Amino acid sequence: MFPRLTRRRTLAALAGGLTWPAVAPSQPTDPALLRELRAGAALLMRHTQTTPGVGDPPGWRLDQCATQRNLDDRGIAHAQRIGRWFTAQRLMPATVRHSPWCRARDTAQRAFGRGEEWAALANIFEDRRTADAQAAEVHAYVRAMKPGELAVLVSHGVTISHIVGGGMALATGEAVVVRTGASAAAPLAVLGRLTVP
Repeated sequence: MFPRLTRRRTLAALAGGLTWPAVAPSQPTDPALLRELRAGAALLMRHTQTTPGVGDPPGWRLDQCATQRNLDDRGIAHAQRIGRWFTAQRLMPATVRHSPWCRARDTAQRAFGRGEEWAALANIFEDRRTADAQAAEVHAYVRAMKPGELAVLVSHGVTISHIVGGGMALATGEAVVVRTGASAAAPLAVLGRLTVP
């Protein structure tokens, strides 16, 4: 069955600063997961597989993809599979946004054929000075989503973990499914995780 967090457990995790309860990735054909997605949600998706490394190479530049870590062949193929899965399930995101980093942009483009750059999804791996402001901006966006709206937000593992809170770690290409939370202290309600193989 699709693992879910109750609102009470979500509030407790956020209020207490605890780590998220174990939420195993769902099988993408799980009917409960599809119901959640069709009812409207935001997916915070980590970019797909890249060339080996941690962070970006020395001297990298945001305006030069060749200086960054980029998707490898597996990452390109995985992004394309994610897009095909969304099409097969007739899930049409109203919004696709991505980090300014090339690997996030390319994941969005390969999966959905489009995407809007959004600084709130930027990688905070090397510089966390704007991390709280970025998270607040994403929380505000999710809070303002219309009922039934589906949004895909492609970012980086460390950024998503900070936005969601509690130290959640995602594999490449994995997404955490969220809706607006109950209060300012609990800005996001985590519905589960999605992995398209």
